[in-house]
Amino acid sequence: MAVAQATGATARSGTGGPLRAAHDWLRGSQPGLVGLALLIGAGAGLGAVVFRYLILWFTELFTGRADYSDAGRVASPHFPGLGVFFLLLAPVIGGLLYGPLVNRFAREARGHGVPEVMFAVARNRGRIPARVAVVKSLASALCIGSGGSVGREGPIVQIGSALGSSIGQWLRVPDHRLRLMVACGAAGGISATFNAPIAGVFFGLELILRSFSAEAFGVVVLSSVTAAAVGRAVLGSAPFIVLPGFTMHSPLEYLCYAGLGLLAGLLGWAFARVLYAIEDLCDWAWRGPEWLRPAVGGLLLGGLLLVLPQMYGVGYPVLEKGVTGGYALGFLLVLLVGKMIATSLTIGIGGSGGVFAPSLFVGAMGGTAFGMVMQAAFPALHISPGAYGLVGMAAVFAGASHAPITAVLIVFELTGQYSIILPLMAAVVLATGMSHLVSRETIYTLKLLRRGVDLNADHDAAARPDVLHTLTVGQAMRPLPAPLAASAGHAEIVERLAAARYGALPVLDDEGYRGAVTATALNGTDDGDRTAVELARDLPPLRADRTLDDALDALREHEGTGLPVVAADGGEPIGWLDHRDVLAAYGAARPEPAPA
Repeated sequence: MAVAQATGATARSGTGGPLRAAHDWLRGSQPGLVGLALLIGAGAGLGAVVFRYLILWFTELFTGRADYSDAGRVASPHFPGLGVFFLLLAPVIGGLLYGPLVNRFAREARGHGVPEVMFAVARNRGRIPARVAVVKSLASALCIGSGGSVGREGPIVQIGSALGSSIGQWLRVPDHRLRLMVACGAAGGISATFNAPIAGVFFGLELILRSFSAEAFGVVVLSSVTAAAVGRAVLGSAPFIVLPGFTMHSPLEYLCYAGLGLLAGLLGWAFARVLYAIEDLCDWAWRGPEWLRPAVGGLLLGGLLLVLPQMYGVGYPVLEKGVTGGYALGFLLVLLVGKMIATSLTIGIGGSGGVFAPSLFVGAMGGTAFGMVMQAAFPALHISPGAYGLVGMAAVFAGASHAPITAVLIVFELTGQYSIILPLMAAVVLATGMSHLVSRETIYTLKLLRRGVDLNADHDAAARPDVLHTLTVGQAMRPLPAPLAASAGHAEIVERLAAARYGALPVLDDEGYRGAVTATALNGTDDGDRTAVELARDLPPLRADRTLDDALDALREHEGTGLPVVAADGGEPIGWLDHRDVLAAYGAARPEPAPA
């Protein structure tokens, strides 16, 4: 549903003045949507900056370092008496803090976040509670800072999306526009936290909206660029991960990269299955209160960190060291398996954090290990194992998420490596294809499917041709009901409404259309003192060029009255529409079934 642009001819006196006009401009016009995109981008950028600093602060609080993953098995200066065994207690303390917080205020903040945003867009008309942004920020920062082996992209997507949704709900924007604002928040969060504005755009379109349109692309780009500008102003503009330059030395390497792509697709699929298998195991084993689950489960996570402290937090320093040749082949495989288990365990015990960074980590370790094997097998090709690690990052994420465009762009922007873009693209496509052959579900949609929500089925149904997507409001509307005079009194209004088709009648005076009187507005007005213009209220108009599918979102909120219809460029109402008119148009246009 699209709300027509406000025009000077439809200005109302006594209904809010300039403040109401500004509100209508923001929620209904294209320039207003641009303004909202910029506002959401700036907010998401600031949210990403605050979230980054929260993680750093909590990590410093627990470990005495900005990042503990590459420090080795050493004690925290804040808990010198515990020695290295502080690793056993840090997840427990963190769980005691964020477990009750999530359980009491926003259970949506549990887990990796992106599926909840996808569900809100697909099934909940883009509505996300505002409290999710605050709770997710604190819970995820505590979880990562106390040793949770998860990423920060899921939380920042949920934080940015909740911000966009909250602004839209406050302004009461139409549902289709609210979904765009959610995507703007998600894109802005990715853009600012990873310094990746292009990847942020396609993350919002490919994973959150799951569709592309000119309008969506434009506003999401504006939001992503604004968030990146805010993030760069505070955090700098250097590539997020600093790696040496990699090049291809022989065209024969394309065959090696193709093999890596196929294996990475299976690895991405396997990561998703391990994640939910361990979550199921935790669900089966736990019988206590949910708020205590992260703390008790933190003992298991702490034990894993004692054995493999490289799993502490997000682990980007370990990723860089692995890609640049800092680990032997066997230890790369240990880190790969360790990250899959540590991330799955963090999510399974009720932790809060993303799975994007872990999928990059798994891909980097697996790709580098594959490159080492190819280097030993084909020494004449002068293979650089780190290049395979870089390609593996994107390929495993693509295999896990089925989002090849985002995978290519986000790894390119994270690393600034363009020299191997061709094998990167080829491997990502092959990884996505292989993962599709094994399963149509992704690491995000699988979580929802386990709750009985099949977003793939929804998407397939929406993609099929449908009468409601082709018929326009102008084709289904009926003529404008005979208007009431502005001075009409109570008795006349009651008589006219009783005989009217709709539960509302337009009101006109010398200035033009002044709104509509509805049947509900007459409650308590039997004294006859109020005239039609005093009882008139604004009903959001439908544009004649919009589809009936768009119109249904607005009609759902005005079932008893229907809504006025204006021309594509706004202006005075030219007709009226309610659910009965939509059904009549649908019945008349629906194709007849084929004869038996």
